[in-house]
Amino acid sequence: MEKEFVLNDIVEMKKPHPCGTNRWKIIRMGMDIRIKCTGCQHSVMIPRREFERKLKKVLEHTEEK
Repeated sequence: MEKEFVLNDIVEMKKPHPCGTNRWKIIRMGMDIRIKCTGCQHSVMIPRREFERKLKKVLEHTEEK
């Protein structure tokens, strides 16, 4: 079950951020993925495998051509 996500997508993780928001924007992709909390603007960089394991669902899909 491969979840599709691209740069600038809004995603929901399994655990909410301590600020209370569970909406994250993908701001960098590579071996590591950097996500930014849409509530408090805090950004976190996590390895891609860990991100894919902790990802719950994609809330808003960005169309990039």
